[in-house]
Order: sequence, then C-alpha cells, then structure tokens
Amino acid sequence: MQLPNDFLDRMKALLNDDYDAFIRSYDTQLNSGIRINTLKCSEPEQLAETLRLAERVKWCPSGYHADRSVLSGKHPYHAAGAFYFQEPSAMCAAEGLPLGEAPRILDLCAAPGGKTTHIAARMNNQGLLISNEIVSKRAAVLSENAERMGLTNTIVTNETPSALAVSFPNFFDGIIVDAPCSGEGMFRKEPQAAAEWSVQHTLSCAQRQKNILDDAYRMLKPGGCIMYSTCTFSFDENEAVVEYMADKYGMEICDIPKLDMLSPGIGEYPDIEKCRRIFPHIQNGEGHFAALLRKKNYMHESEAAQNKPKKKNGRRTDEKALDSAVKLYRDFEKTYLHRECRGEFTLFGSRLYLMPEKINTDKLRIVRCGLLLGEVKKDRFEPSHALSHAFPAEEYANRVDLCADSEQLKKYMAGDILNADKNGWCVITADGYPIGWGKGSGGTVKNRYPKHLRVLA
Repeated sequence: MQLPNDFLDRMKALLNDDYDAFIRSYDTQLNSGIRINTLKCSEPEQLAETLRLAERVKWCPSGYHADRSVLSGKHPYHAAGAFYFQEPSAMCAAEGLPLGEAPRILDLCAAPGGKTTHIAARMNNQGLLISNEIVSKRAAVLSENAERMGLTNTIVTNETPSALAVSFPNFFDGIIVDAPCSGEGMFRKEPQAAAEWSVQHTLSCAQRQKNILDDAYRMLKPGGCIMYSTCTFSFDENEAVVEYMADKYGMEICDIPKLDMLSPGIGEYPDIEKCRRIFPHIQNGEGHFAALLRKKNYMHESEAAQNKPKKKNGRRTDEKALDSAVKLYRDFEKTYLHRECRGEFTLFGSRLYLMPEKINTDKLRIVRCGLLLGEVKKDRFEPSHALSHAFPAEEYANRVDLCADSEQLKKYMAGDILNADKNGWCVITADGYPIGWGKGSGGTVKNRYPKHLRVLA
C-alpha cells in the first residue's frame, strides 16, 4: 500500500521507536470480528463454539476474532440477529461507557449500528436509547440493523446534532460520539481513504469533531459521560480534541477500567494517559482511539439558561385511531405472545409503535420510533418483521422450529411456503432463534419473510 509521506512523518513523530513495528503491521492479516448479541444469546460461549470462534476480543466479552471468508451475512444466525460483524477495535467504545440503572443513552453518529446494537445489548433493552445518523440512507441501514438485532428500547433519528441539542438539553446520562474522522486507522481496510488523506483533512475533521462535541455537551446531564472515539491515529483528532473539551467545559478525563489493556493516550496534558489507543502492531485490532469525559455535577446559570428547552406544540394524535390500534394489537398479543408489552404506544399513519419512554419528538425526523409492533390494515392487525425479532422464541405462542442447515429453512428464507400444521400467525425459528413470520392455514404456512431479505435457496 502506498501511504502518504506526510502521514508517515506524523506517525514517526507519534510512535518514535515503535514506528518500524507499526509499518510492518501493514503486511499482516486484516483484523475482523463478530460480536455475539447477548439479547438473544445469554451465553455467548455456546454460540461461539457452534460458529467455531476461538479467540475472544480482550476488551469485549461478547466479541470474537473471526474470518469473514468463512461466515457471511447469508447465515441464518445473522438473519436472526444472533451476531453482528464488527471490527474488534470498534467494540471498545460501547463496551467502555459506564451504565447506571435504566439509563438514557444517545449514540450520536450511529450508522451502520455496531455501537448502537452493542450498547442496547449492554442495557438489556432497558432505559432509553436514541440512535442518530445524519445521512438518510445510512439512517435506514441503522434502523434495519436495530430491527434485526431485536432492539426494543431504541428510537432511530435522522437529525443534525444541533437539532437534537435543541430538543434534548441536559437529558442523557451517557453519549457515544464515534465521530467522523480522517480514517487513518482504516487504511488497511479502505485503501481509498489513504489516497484521499491530507494534513488539512485531519484538521478539518478535528474542527468538525469539536462542533459535534459542543452539541453533545449540551445534551449531557451534569455528572453524565461522553465516550468519544475515532478510527484514526491523528493526535489533532484525538488527544487535542479531548484537551479542547477539558479546557472549554472543565470536563474530567476519566479512567476506562474495561479498556485498561489498551495503549494509553499520548501527550503531557493532565490525565491524558487515561485515554485509550489501539495500534495494529500492539493489539489485535485496527487503529482506534477512545476517551471518557465526565461533565461537572453543576452548571453555571448562563449555561442553564442557554440550554432551556423551547416550547413546542407537539404532534397531534388521533386518540380514537390510537385506541383502536392498541385494542387490535392487544387482541393479537393475547393470542400469539406470552407477554404483555408495556410502554408508550404511538401511531404513525397506520403503523403502531411501542416507545420505551414518552418523549417529545416534535419536528424531529424519526426513522424508527421504538419497536414497530405492526400495521393496522382494514380493522385487522398485521405484525411487523421487527416484532418477530423482539423476544426469545419461548415468548411466541405459535412456532415452526427448523434446523439452521435444513432445506426447509433455506426455502423459507427464499420466500417459499412451508408444510406445517399451524393456524394463524407463527414465528419461524432457526435452531431456536426467531427469524420471521409465517401464517398457517390448511396444513401450509404462507411466507411472510420480507422480500428484500430473501436469499435464493
């Protein structure tokens, strides 16, 4: 790989005696990994053994090093949301953020969803998680991954950080800012990033990162924490940005106990060594940086006034239509589920959602307002694909249990009907992992697996 000369000079100054070992790492195998979804697998070791995953990621108990050439997104377990492909270094941010009981968390730059699905699993789907992506197409991918992984406490938004800051001042207990960066740590994975790199680009990224963090700070409760991360080596985008937040707001640079095995931050600034770095010649991961910043437990009066939320009219809700939709859902629930869903119901058109918490979503671009339960069609309720992924198999009253390597499952995932003596809605499982809906009648089960997910048998 042809690396820019200015980049090499900067890395030599950053690493000193480690520089030669760092350069040799570009000739080694690219790191790849899998994070097992603990929302669906309470004992990750069992699934890891089934998938023949041996080496664990040291900084993530549910993460494993894996060969992407062996496993693919067509695997039934992947379709069921049992695991997520994620580069090992990227697992450190969500793992390092401290969580209290039923917290409010924001993943500010969230697509494609690795950190969102990771933190939701650590939250055990409790509390509130708002997952945001500013690019519409990427927000749609984020929403699909949240659905596949069975997230029920998550609202997906498609907003600018500044718009969210207006709606949620002093609101979140924790915020993940995996900021857009120059991507130096991904040069091995994405050589095009190296071709487009320049010193000026790193400086532009640093300014953008500071702007995003300014908005994140406004949304953070006093005493709350920001987990700031990048996939770059650049000092300007890493420690220098942390120093900016500490100087401007008096934020505390905190230890990250779960990441103690990683390399320390670089520089002479007080406590900067508490930041964490991943270098490919030291750890089994691509380049990454993580820092935990805590907000003071008080605010100045001027800051409190600046963060006072604006009054909003709120969305008008057709209460009669909502009540009717909830009744239809409750009738479905009594027949086909072994649980009663609790939360805030809301109706978007004909789609019924269950929100983890009642929040003001006025004027925000919402992609997914919690768990999409289903849709009301001509006075009947049809469950969503998301609902088939939301709970463990035993929570569904009517199931067709198939082996992951069976021909029947392959045909189902390709869109074919199944032969089974079932009546009404039933969930199809792959080795016990729910994968989608079918509707049984007369000895056959009609296929309700989404067309855009179907895989040719």
